[in-house]
Amino acid sequence: MTEFKKICVLGLGYVGLPTAAIFASRGIQVFGVDTNTKTVETINQGKIHIIEPGLDSLVNEAVNLGKLSANSQPEVSDAFIIAVPTPFKQTNKPDLTFIESAVRSIAPVLEKGALVILESTSPIGTTEKICQWLAEERKDLSLPNIGGENADIQVAHSPERVLPGNVLNEIVNNDRVIGGISPNCAMRAKQLYKSVIKGECLLTTAATAEFVKLSENAYRDVNIAFANELSIVADKIDINVWQAIELANHHPRVNILQPGPGVGGHCIAVDPWFIVDSAPNNTPLIQSARKVNDGKPEFIIEKTLVAASQKGARTVACLGLAYKADIDDFRESPAVYITANLRERLDGEVLVVEPNLKKLPDTLSNTNGITLCSLEESLKKSEVIVLLVDHQEFRELDPVQLKNKLIIDSRGIWC
Repeated sequence: MTEFKKICVLGLGYVGLPTAAIFASRGIQVFGVDTNTKTVETINQGKIHIIEPGLDSLVNEAVNLGKLSANSQPEVSDAFIIAVPTPFKQTNKPDLTFIESAVRSIAPVLEKGALVILESTSPIGTTEKICQWLAEERKDLSLPNIGGENADIQVAHSPERVLPGNVLNEIVNNDRVIGGISPNCAMRAKQLYKSVIKGECLLTTAATAEFVKLSENAYRDVNIAFANELSIVADKIDINVWQAIELANHHPRVNILQPGPGVGGHCIAVDPWFIVDSAPNNTPLIQSARKVNDGKPEFIIEKTLVAASQKGARTVACLGLAYKADIDDFRESPAVYITANLRERLDGEVLVVEPNLKKLPDTLSNTNGITLCSLEESLKKSEVIVLLVDHQEFRELDPVQLKNKLIIDSRGIWC
């Protein structure tokens, strides 16, 4: 099989940039592509635009050695890795616009023998659609959905399965599911990944690989929903849910997750809907879990408004905006939703503390009455504290500083 000397990674975000940097660190020439010109400029300066431990030095070294560069357009390469967002529409239907755009953008530079891998978590059948889109753009090349093992272009799906904050380690060490449109496609993708990963490569079909990733995240969503529902019930009957869960988990066959203010991020809050879209009449459990988790922010909002009313408070501090601790990823974050809606319904000011931000996200920046400030300032000015994200800075807070404050702790770190 042909050796991979040049790789093009489309989408330089929380998955694409670490992936590009790891391949570049192994001596492979990597061309990164992103539609955001500021992201491209930042990377070409050897810097990063996201927070991920160890990534800054890895990118800096790769750029300085000439192994990693970024641009707005793809270049001829031996392999193309697509790691762009797959959001859903307001109707909870999958939006494949970014994937389709990325696929069509590589069509002009595809050469016989190239490998195309979709890493973006996607609805079942998306990898097959990639073949169709490429066939429309390049009638001179055969695709594996028709050409089979002897196709000019190989197409596969290998969904990312990484944890923000530990991405570099997990890309290398996690097992990787690889689904090919044909067996040869899967083998070619395995050849590429084995140049950088230590985990096992598990080969299957493209559709199965798509279903596996969606199933993993739906499983987690259902289990989080159970914990969130317990927290709502416990609140109604005045029981400390975190203590109850800790005690329940002493049972050898029980492992209840921790509740929170909802579910965020680009995977768990989104992917279950892709399964629902495939079989809307056969997914009552998955849909119920989504309803519970989507409803948890409203529970936190109502609880905060009641506390503020009881205290006559006009200033509320929201601690954290990211969708999980110690990262700067705000996609689908319940904390952002809660903050915005508190301001709409509160007769007063909302102070925001987010250690991983220098300015408010666009969704909040144009809202009067929401101010980004330091932790010290928020504790001084606010009467009600709403903990939304258990960042390290908040976990280390001296309880004495919370004296005489009304606390809404959605993460249980002060309970």
